[in-house]
Amino acid sequence: MMIPMGELLAKAKKEGYGVAAPNVFNRETIEACFLAAKKLRAPIILDVAAVHGIYECADIARYYEKQYPEVPFALNLDHGGAYEDIVKAIHAGFSSVMIDRSTCAYEKNVEEVKEIVKIAHAVGTSVEAELGHVGNETIYEEALSEYHYTDPKQAKDFVDRTGCDSLAVAIGNVHGVYSSEPKLAFDILEEVANAVDVPLVLHGASGVPDDAVRESIRLGICKVNFATELRAAYSKAVKELLAEKPDTIDPKAYGKTAIAAVKELVMARMKVCGCDGKAE
Repeated sequence: MMIPMGELLAKAKKEGYGVAAPNVFNRETIEACFLAAKKLRAPIILDVAAVHGIYECADIARYYEKQYPEVPFALNLDHGGAYEDIVKAIHAGFSSVMIDRSTCAYEKNVEEVKEIVKIAHAVGTSVEAELGHVGNETIYEEALSEYHYTDPKQAKDFVDRTGCDSLAVAIGNVHGVYSSEPKLAFDILEEVANAVDVPLVLHGASGVPDDAVRESIRLGICKVNFATELRAAYSKAVKELLAEKPDTIDPKAYGKTAIAAVKELVMARMKVCGCDGKAE
């Protein structure tokens, strides 16, 4: 059953666990997520980038919602950029949208998030925003030298003024493949968590050690995003199939092996997040 992401994360915050939020991009990845959630009786958040098809992914998610009505899930637009894409996601029935204005000046970030919150909340859709900036990995140490950490002193003002339902934090996490082990600023995370009441979000979790993810959850992270490792698992499974059976020409075989690989990965992430068994 699709529910507002704010409600799903509020339960996670109250009970002290994180919800796995894989970045899905086609039928196979969406089906794998539902299968994993059913198997572990876990809630799940399906993050969708606009480039992968807003209406298409919404329709696929609705199809699997009917097949697995016992699975509590949220459908979230990830890193919503263009205003039109965010409105499309709301129109398509997403239960949450992220508006990412983290590269903007603080006041512009506040004003644009506040506008989307007003629109989204009018139809029961949750809103995720970002304070600080989680960039893309190139060379990790170089990325950190220009990194824009979340300012704990701004966090309360930001949440109070925007009315956002969850807040993505920048604590040393980046998107993509880490060139060295990530160094998460747990002190900043703890300060932000103490300053605001909304659930916090960790982007760029692919490559973050399991113990660091667990510590982040203990300190207030309620949503754990991962994309890179999901794409890697999907691609690796298909490549191995083709290497072992190069004469395979049936695309359904590619899909079947990809679903199995993604399902296993998502289940592993769910266990690290501690959301297994939390659907009951």
